[in-house]
Amino acid sequence: MITVIGYDGSALSPRAADRLASATLVVGAQRLLEACPPAPAAVTIPFSEMADVLAGLRDHDGEAAVLASGDPGFFGIVRALRAHGLSCEVLPATTSVALAFARAGLPWDDAVVVSAHGRDNRDLRTAINVARAHPKVAILCGPGATAREIGAELLDTDRRLLVAQRLCLADESVVECSPAEAAARDWDELAVVLVLDAGRAIGERKPVLNARRTPSSWALPEAGFEHRDGQITKAEVRALVLARLGPGLGDLVWDIGAGSGSVAIECARLGAAVVAVEKDREQVRRIVANAAAHSVDVRVVEGSAPAALLGLPEPDAIFVGGSGPAFLDVLGVAAARARRTVVVALAAIERVVPAQALLVDAGYAVETVLLQASRLTGVGDLHRLAAQNPVFVVSAVRQ
Repeated sequence: MITVIGYDGSALSPRAADRLASATLVVGAQRLLEACPPAPAAVTIPFSEMADVLAGLRDHDGEAAVLASGDPGFFGIVRALRAHGLSCEVLPATTSVALAFARAGLPWDDAVVVSAHGRDNRDLRTAINVARAHPKVAILCGPGATAREIGAELLDTDRRLLVAQRLCLADESVVECSPAEAAARDWDELAVVLVLDAGRAIGERKPVLNARRTPSSWALPEAGFEHRDGQITKAEVRALVLARLGPGLGDLVWDIGAGSGSVAIECARLGAAVVAVEKDREQVRRIVANAAAHSVDVRVVEGSAPAALLGLPEPDAIFVGGSGPAFLDVLGVAAARARRTVVVALAAIERVVPAQALLVDAGYAVETVLLQASRLTGVGDLHRLAAQNPVFVVSAVRQ
């Protein structure tokens, strides 16, 4: 019998205390072993390497207890135990995320929770992208992913951070700060960071916990965006571009030559964090207005690519919508920086073959489609098909 006991600083329940007292093997972090002492005769395994913990529990003949912080079934050890065929009884305490929101005095049924407690920076990247795209996010910290690293990645935002560290311990602290203030000091790894858009910290009630509902429609009509003289990626093209980009929660998308921002905004509506790069100041204003109209966060960088791309966070997918004199230089940077996908929309056939060749040489599998759409229009009692300008969509997936 394995009993997993959650601890949140309060006294153990009678049932949990009985299970701990009868256990002949107890596993837990040193601070938990000190806070909840096992029976004197029990063998203890300080929690360090998961492989050692699993082997000790698997080989033990008798009752075992695992001490864990908060709710062990919430981003906790219960998943690892069950994944390795070990059944267990779980006696949870209050999760650290619930405690952090309680300290902040905020509801959290509309929040997104993400763990950055990984062995490389992939979990941190995902957490940051979620925090850019969502107004209320709780990030579970870990080694190399403390409030300092989180703040440093969010310097360009107006988010507020609430750092709740060492919850329920004698040296607990809860600090509200800006990303810059968080990036300027060291923090404990044992922490939850709430990343909040102060204006939207009290979101609408949702019937499903932590749910971000997929929009009921996408490839919105051009009339859904303020734009200049028809200079907007048409809905039919946008539909294929979105399908090839595959934006979602945890992704970061660059929209280079964003124009009115229609592609950037649609990616944000689908949950991705987005950076829109545009050199025309009036178009920049339109992007900001369109993003506000659709209630999404889009970071807008005013400047000419490729120079304006320097220093931007690593993207998962990139859309290149412009084809000016520096087009191939921009595409070269996009090919080097995209982690997954590059999509290009081109009107001129002369651009297509060089673009394909560049992407193939950069190690991508490339597909090109010519879209020729016509829309039914009425002229009096008669109807005709009005052809839209043909557009080449070049889609490249990193191999």
